[in-house]
Amino acid sequence: MARNEEKAQNLLNRWVAGKIEELNPTKVRPYLASECHDLTDAENFRREMIREFSQGLSKIQNAGLGEYRLRDLNDELNKLLREKRHWEFRIAQLGGPDYTKIGHKFLDNEGKTVVGNFGYKYFGAARELPGVRELLKPQAVSQPKRTRGDLFKYVDADYYGYRDDDDGVLAKLEADVEEKVMASATAQWNEKRRVAAFEKAEKEQAMDEDPDEDGLAATAAKLEAERKLKEMDQACNLVVPSQKEIEQLLLKRRKEMLMKQYASESLLAEADATTKLTGRA
Repeated sequence: MARNEEKAQNLLNRWVAGKIEELNPTKVRPYLASECHDLTDAENFRREMIREFSQGLSKIQNAGLGEYRLRDLNDELNKLLREKRHWEFRIAQLGGPDYTKIGHKFLDNEGKTVVGNFGYKYFGAARELPGVRELLKPQAVSQPKRTRGDLFKYVDADYYGYRDDDDGVLAKLEADVEEKVMASATAQWNEKRRVAAFEKAEKEQAMDEDPDEDGLAATAAKLEAERKLKEMDQACNLVVPSQKEIEQLLLKRRKEMLMKQYASESLLAEADATTKLTGRA
């Protein structure tokens, strides 16, 4: 008895499903998106392709399907992507939203953007297929090695510091500092000389043990100290040659060295005679 009821219920279900299909026939997705002229149908076809794409994306995550099956699934997914793009263009033409501008990027299982080559993308386990891994591996950018000629392009007179003194600022600063340093060093040297002279005079006076000659020794020490102070004052008043005089002296010595190196003896004799006649040193 229960068997008959099940058969009757099954028959009723098929009859109801047939009536529903007659009232609302299922529309088949056309091969070309341009053949669809209803915006609602276009939206439904797009959602249908997204469901198919999601199912295929779940299947392709299984690396045990084999190389050929993975390649076929990857091709089907790329085909669905192209068809979905065509339907999105058609929906925009029919007055619907432009999904090409608001569409999301496809991400893999690691959350990274799916990459490919010339629009062809690889999903899931297809990324680990032979040849695909090397294709998707980022290429290391090699820096071109610079030649000696390229390096010498940046070497000029400024590199060697030849034009540092052209403005005259550095020479003026060096002259001021040099003058201050020389004055300080001279003052220190004079002070040391005076202190040493007085200390020496005191020691000589203390070493003299004869009481009859104390006055003579003191007078002699005083005279000796005065004589040394006069010599130090004379040494301090010596004329120091200027920078220009030093440069002329160095130039003269350099000329003499060049003449001795490159000139013959007869030419040197003539030069000496000319110098004596003209009275130039």
